[in-house]
Amino acid sequence: QVQLVESGGGLVQAEGSLRLSCAASERTFSNYAMGWFRQAPGQERGFVAEISRSGAYVEYADSVKGRFTISRDNAKNTMYLQMNNLKPEDTAVYYCAAKPLWSSKEYTYWGQGTQVTVSS
Repeated sequence: QVQLVESGGGLVQAEGSLRLSCAASERTFSNYAMGWFRQAPGQERGFVAEISRSGAYVEYADSVKGRFTISRDNAKNTMYLQMNNLKPEDTAVYYCAAKPLWSSKEYTYWGQGTQVTVSS
């Protein structure tokens, strides 16, 4: 069982920046591909970004390309999401997730989420 804890959310003005962190309990953190998802009020949870186990491969949703950067530090069992040039439409609860295989579409473990609110 992998426990994931997000942090770093908060209230920020449009065009501002935030960095989210996702700390994993599992010492074999490097065995998991990781991802960020978000859910805005009244909407389904959607994909934001994901990163392979080594960090060599990343994928982004079109809506965040060029503004968000996903990264990981396997020595610290932590993944990050650097969010720049934030927009009000980025307001959502952000979740991190883990899956054992990069090729899998299904994520196995989920965090509880952290709220990001962007004011205009």
